[in-house]
Amino acid sequence: MKRLLLALAAAALIGAHGTAGAQEATAADTTAAAMTAARDSAQKKKSLGKKLLDYFSNANKGKSDKKFDFSILGGPHFNTNTKLGLGLVAAGLYSTDRADTLLTPSNVSLFGDVSTVGFYMLGVRGLHVARHDRYRIDYTVYFYSFPTKFWGIGYDMGNDGGNESDMMRWQAQAKASFLFRIAPKLYLGPTASFDFVRGYDFDRPELIEGMDQKTLNFGLGLSLVYDSRDVTTNPHRGFYVNLSQCFRPRFLGNDYAFSTTEMIADAYAKAWKGATVAADLRGTLNFGNPSWGMMAQLGGPYSMRGYYQGRYRDKHKVEAQVELRQHVWKRHGVVAWVGAGTVFDKFSSMRFDHILPNFGVGYRWEFKKNVNVRLDYGFGKSGQSGFMFNINEAF
Repeated sequence: MKRLLLALAAAALIGAHGTAGAQEATAADTTAAAMTAARDSAQKKKSLGKKLLDYFSNANKGKSDKKFDFSILGGPHFNTNTKLGLGLVAAGLYSTDRADTLLTPSNVSLFGDVSTVGFYMLGVRGLHVARHDRYRIDYTVYFYSFPTKFWGIGYDMGNDGGNESDMMRWQAQAKASFLFRIAPKLYLGPTASFDFVRGYDFDRPELIEGMDQKTLNFGLGLSLVYDSRDVTTNPHRGFYVNLSQCFRPRFLGNDYAFSTTEMIADAYAKAWKGATVAADLRGTLNFGNPSWGMMAQLGGPYSMRGYYQGRYRDKHKVEAQVELRQHVWKRHGVVAWVGAGTVFDKFSSMRFDHILPNFGVGYRWEFKKNVNVRLDYGFGKSGQSGFMFNINEAF
């Protein structure tokens, strides 16, 4: 209608004023068209912004109509070890039998990161649950490059701040367990692992005690898992126990022959409305001759949060933590934890005064249903502290 009125107005002007009037009418029509186009463009931009808002608003709602529920989240972050960075996390949930509402959902997470200190990482982590839960595949694949710090091997070396030195580390890891259900909640199966570790540009190469700066590690073993958790990505009740034995003999091509025994034992219980108490006990025991890059390390995003990962390293480690998780409002929650851990080269060298304390607080935002984005700030001995950004709970 507006265009028709403008056209009639132009015709009247042409009749009254000739060519000059026609030019003025054409200009008026062009201006009106431009205004309409600008308004339409603004509406489209607003619509795009609303779609983006709706995307995040609905990301945590269960989508039973989708075979694969997939969402992406990215943005800047700060980590004490890697400093200012830009991260991207994609989380997916799916079921191998959508008609079975009691089947544990399978999950997969893709993660990538770059930071201002030259750190970069790319990886995928997931748990695939077969129909009727006949078997499970637990897998992790990632690689990263990191300008990091090194204190040496053993508790005493890590406890001496004067040993702090710089180095570059490049690592690739692939690990998978194929677990068959042998009884209700109980799984057993083979596990395989591959690690490539390269250290270079050492400020103090003597701290690796003559070991090779670059190593390849191939391992085969067996895992036994008991899992009665209600949700694998954000448990509120149940138990999870994982006993794993991995062998890295020389005939597989390992320069450093050793075996690794790993244990994780977790328990979850509801405390009061919206609150969950979670407890975690874990240990890594290396027997034989592990290289500096394959030794047990304290710190990181999953346990002893706040310690610089790798400052304390040795053949063996044990650590424990208890965390209170409180839902606050809608998609928001908070956590607080306390923990302790230590490293040692043999059981007879364990010392009570070598136990390192750990505590911290965190914020949770439900990115997807039962999939949290977590921001944690952990504290440790002698003022050590660290900020972490990750997806899914620490344990």
